[in-house]
Amino acid sequence: MTQDRQAMLYGLGAVALWSTVATAFKVALAWMSPLELMWLASLVSWVLMGALVVRQGLINEALRRGWRTAAWAGLMNPVAYYLVLFAAYDRLPGQEAMALNYTWALTMAFLAVPLLGHRLTRIDVLAGLVAYAGVWVIATRGAVFNVDFADVWGVVFALVSTLLWALYWLLNTRDARSPLVAQWQNFSVGMPVLTLLLWMGPGFEWHGWSAVGAGVYVGLFEMGVAFVLWQLAVHKISRTAKVSNLIFLSPPVSLFLLYWVVGEPILHSTLLGLGLILAGLGLQQRQKVPEPA
Repeated sequence: MTQDRQAMLYGLGAVALWSTVATAFKVALAWMSPLELMWLASLVSWVLMGALVVRQGLINEALRRGWRTAAWAGLMNPVAYYLVLFAAYDRLPGQEAMALNYTWALTMAFLAVPLLGHRLTRIDVLAGLVAYAGVWVIATRGAVFNVDFADVWGVVFALVSTLLWALYWLLNTRDARSPLVAQWQNFSVGMPVLTLLLWMGPGFEWHGWSAVGAGVYVGLFEMGVAFVLWQLAVHKISRTAKVSNLIFLSPPVSLFLLYWVVGEPILHSTLLGLGLILAGLGLQQRQKVPEPA
């Protein structure tokens, strides 16, 4: 098997897992609060990442250096990003939160202008207009001339999550840590903060094994295994665009699972809005200069 084919399989595995997370979020949040889910999922992911760090012989590197970066990075991801994201999923139908969260790539392109000195092209602007027209359709549930959103805070949380995610990756462009070490260190910083927030707030209640299973699934696969598979895909592929385009497979599968498992009726406004968002992302992807084969 060629290295590119291996990379594509890793990428497809990551996308397949990410396609299930909107459903997993809604199932878990039916029992737990966003903070409870965040704490349990982070604990599972922290243990998994720690085991992988030890298995790959990276523990000395992880313990000795990188903690200054982890001190702020861990507060952004996992703490701030996932708390805001789970708050969005707690208030909105999974299909809407999922679709709105897909605008993070465009948010990153716009933020790269002031933060990294990048220049916007006409295609960037057009892609933004198309995608955020889709955001408006979803936020208004098709009543595009009505500014009375069905759940304004849910929409705000979903869009803030894209801002946090984009900022996190832009600020990490100069991060010298290996991805696995960085992820484990970030969760090592985040876990005490989340534990303190949980202890000072609602505490952790027992909601049954089904709730625990859903939380473990989120931590193990959305925050853990999918991350590792995607990193393997990106590092092994000859051209990043080959795997980055796989992400377009995720939304249709996510919508099907939300309908089949959660029982969410798929709104026409979600389909139209998601189509516009994916069209905007597609425009942005097409203008990229091809990498050498």
